[in-house]
Amino acid sequence: MIVFITGASHTGKTALAQKLLVQYQYPYFSIDHLKMGLIRSGYTQLTPEDDAELTDDLWPILREMAKTAIENHQNLIIEGSYLPFDWKKDFTEEYLPHIQYYCLVMSEHYIRNHFQDIKTYANIMEKRMDDDWCTMEHVLEENAKFFALAQKYDANIIFIDDKYEVNMDLWECS
Repeated sequence: MIVFITGASHTGKTALAQKLLVQYQYPYFSIDHLKMGLIRSGYTQLTPEDDAELTDDLWPILREMAKTAIENHQNLIIEGSYLPFDWKKDFTEEYLPHIQYYCLVMSEHYIRNHFQDIKTYANIMEKRMDDDWCTMEHVLEENAKFFALAQKYDANIIFIDDKYEVNMDLWECS
C-alpha cells in the first residue's frame, strides 16, 4: 500500500507519517529530504521557496518510487507538500487500488485559535532553522489553497477544526 500525505506547511504531515510508522510499521519518506538533497547537491538551481517548480521536478521521481514499491508488494508512506492533486492521471488502473491519498487541512477556526500551538509544534519532527516566514496570514492562505485543491480533485481530507486529532481508524492500511 502507498499512502500519500500532503497539506500545507505546519499541518503535521511528518508527525502523522511517524505515527503511521509506529502503528502500521509502514516506512515513510519525507519529500523534504529529497528536495534538500537535490538543492544542496546542486542537481537543481531551484530553492526551497520554488514550490510549483519543485512539484514538477520531484513528482516524476516520487511517482516511480510508488510504482516500484507497489510492484514489489511493499508499503510506503510518502509525505510532503509537493504531491500534485491530479496524481491519479499518472497511474494505470492496476496501481490505483494500492494507493491512498490524504490532505491535511487546518480550518480557519483552528488556525486562529491555535496559531501559537502550530508554531510551538513546528519542530516536533524537524528542527526548522528559520520559521519567521510562518505567519498566521501565511498559514491561513496556504490551508485555504490546499482545501480548495483537495475539494476540486475530490481528495480525502483530514480536516483539523476544534482540536488537533487525527483518527487513526480512518486508515485502511492492511
